[in-house]
Parts: sequence; C-alpha cells; structure tokens
Amino acid sequence: MNTKTITPLLAVAACLLATGCRQNMHNQHKVKPLGESTFFVGGQGARPIPAHTVARGDLREGVAFTGLGADNKPAAQMPPEIKLTRELLVRGQERYNIYCSPCHGRLGDANGMIVQRGYKRPTSYHIERLRTAPIGYFFNVITEGYGVMPTYAPQIPVADRWAIAAYIRVLQYSQNAKLAELSPAAQQQVQEQLANPAAAGEPHTPSAGGSQGVQRPASIPRENNGRTESPGDHKP
Repeated sequence: MNTKTITPLLAVAACLLATGCRQNMHNQHKVKPLGESTFFVGGQGARPIPAHTVARGDLREGVAFTGLGADNKPAAQMPPEIKLTRELLVRGQERYNIYCSPCHGRLGDANGMIVQRGYKRPTSYHIERLRTAPIGYFFNVITEGYGVMPTYAPQIPVADRWAIAAYIRVLQYSQNAKLAELSPAAQQQVQEQLANPAAAGEPHTPSAGGSQGVQRPASIPRENNGRTESPGDHKP
C-alpha cells in the first residue's frame, strides 16, 4: 500500500474520530448542584424541599419506632406487633450482652467492663426511678440516646430494641423478685441453688452469632442504615 492510498484512509479515520469530540453533552442545559439558575425566581437552582417531605422508606413514626405514645410520653406497653415470648427474651438477652453490658453490666448494675476501666458510670437499672419507668422509655433511650450514651439505632434493629427493653425488665425483676411470688417447685429449686451455688452452674447464654444465635424477631418493619423496610420489601 503506497502513500497515496494511506493518506486518504487516515483523513477518513480522523474525520470519524472528530465526530466524537462534539461538546453537545458537555454544553447542554442543566443546573449544577447549588448552582444559580435564570429559570427560577431568585436565581436559586437547588429547590427547597416542600414542607413535611419524607424520604422514601424513611417514615418512622408511632410507638413501634419511637417508644412514645400519642401523648409523646414513653409507652407503658409494648406495641401489638411485638409478642412477648421466651424467644423474644432470649434474643433480648443476647443483644443486651453484646451492645449494653459493656457499660451497664450483665446484671444491669452499671458496673460493666468499660466502667471498670474509667468510663462514666451509667445509672443502675435497679434504682426506683428506672424500675417504675415505662418500657417505652428504655426503647426510646436506645433509639435516641441519652446523656453521654449515643443512639444505637444504626446498630440495633427496631425489633431487637424492643427485645432488649423487655430483657431489661427481666434483669430488674431478677434483682427485686420475692421468693413467695414463685411456685413451690421454683422456690425449692432456688433454695437448692442458693444452698449449693457450685452445683447450679452458670446460666446458658446464646452465642452472639452463627447457628447457635437466636433469630431476630421480624414482626415489625426493620431499619436499614436509618431507613425502614418491611420484611419481604425488596426495593431495587
């Protein structure tokens, strides 16, 4: 192939490449983020969000998500979506031991390992004020945080927060229960354990993960990085 043949081919190739260098897309009409605009009054390109706008999947209201009743006070009862079962309490024990016991202690006496190493001591769950506090109070504190305690909503799903709140009630009762309130068989078992603590052994605690862990309750919508989803609601 001689020079006379190659030159026209190169010219054609150059023309084809040049067609891809147009600035039509680059120079199109658009509004850059927070840029000015001559279309809207005031020259503001970014439009203000309409009042009461809620992002898709981000509506978190009602006692199930806040722990607060219609009067904006902590709810005295768990929401109807949450069923108080042994499985829920065991799940609450598991989640409590993971997220709460480092500060609040395994017994809820505010003597967790972090406190023993110098962190600010939280309030014991066994003082009169917290023993009589509505269960919604504990859920709301886990959700919103309180004092130096941050919110745990990103780490703990809604259903697990209720499970933890229910287990806190178990801890409170365990340290303030009366022997006479138990059945005769349970009273005898407790008395035997008190007489011989070594034979009683340590209570079983489910593992924090794996097949031995307790399944998370899925009776109410769950949150995903601050957004709520109902079980089975798969968004693209």
